[in-house]
Amino acid sequence: MLDLVNIEDWLAIDTKPLVIAGPCSAETEEQVMDTASQLAAIPNVKIFRAGIWKPRSRPGEFEGIGKEGLLWLQEVQKEYGLKTAIEVAEPKHVELALKHGVDILWVGARTVVNPFSMQTIVDALKGIDIPVMVKNPINPDINLWRGALERLNTADIKKLVAIHRGFSDYRESIYRNNPYWEIPIELKRNYPELPVICDPSHITGNPDYLGEISQIALNLEMKGLMIETHRNPQAALSDAFQQVTPAKLSKIIGNLQTKYPTGSPDFQQKLAGLRARIDHADHELIGNLAERFELVNEIAHHKKEHQITILQLERWKKLLENRIKKGTDKGLDKAFIQKLFDLIHTESIKRQTEIVDRKNEG
Repeated sequence: MLDLVNIEDWLAIDTKPLVIAGPCSAETEEQVMDTASQLAAIPNVKIFRAGIWKPRSRPGEFEGIGKEGLLWLQEVQKEYGLKTAIEVAEPKHVELALKHGVDILWVGARTVVNPFSMQTIVDALKGIDIPVMVKNPINPDINLWRGALERLNTADIKKLVAIHRGFSDYRESIYRNNPYWEIPIELKRNYPELPVICDPSHITGNPDYLGEISQIALNLEMKGLMIETHRNPQAALSDAFQQVTPAKLSKIIGNLQTKYPTGSPDFQQKLAGLRARIDHADHELIGNLAERFELVNEIAHHKKEHQITILQLERWKKLLENRIKKGTDKGLDKAFIQKLFDLIHTESIKRQTEIVDRKNEG
């Protein structure tokens, strides 16, 4: 459990979904103010985000305007009544952000991945009552994400939000970062009191998929969205390809459907019945897997007795083809069946190896 203040108590924003929007980077005062002016006209946008310091992979790329941009964010607060949010990656950033009255801080994926860096941020925030949002680490490691949140909470930071921005993946994908939805779902299961929002800009890397990913996030009961928005994305100095105009953002928000966690008694009754059937199916599935691996153990003893090799590639190839066909005939996804039986096969080989290598039985 985390010791948190309820987000509704400190944010006091009743729009659904909550939208945090603004450019990847603050570039000029005119760009910041013009973008903020357009965003202030969108009812769901109550928080203006902008990158002040940008962690770039290679030297020579635009690394942010620096503290000058903090003065522009003060003007955004004063002129348009929007709260402001920026990324901090080192104690100096925290100090300057607090000095210039930034409302919300966030810790980026590159910082979360390093516990040493996280601790320097935590030390700089001790005794400070300010909301902090924590993005997931670049790699799909929930413990790093949990660790960053727990470090902040132990420093008495009680206004915490997790940001799901997707994970780096070596596999080819239509997305810039793989959503791996099961990871934020597991985080919510571990910390039901923790609000989670989604950053579809970094997940997709492509405005064409923003609506789709945003809707999935809301369907999973995430509290809101962080979407990179620029008055002229093609001219942006960083991440130009994934930003949208305020007009495009307004259209995306307008097409979203807000889901509700509860429903009518009839809905709840039917849902309970369906969940009970899932529970029963899961119990049968676990029983079937246990029976299968008992058979694997018998095969291993039989192979050991007759000095037969464990790995039988031709048999495995034919089995996999057969199971994929049967699965797809039942409407199951081919890649899912492949992954499932790869896991089963790996466990089978492991069990057989342990039995065959066992020198003294009984």
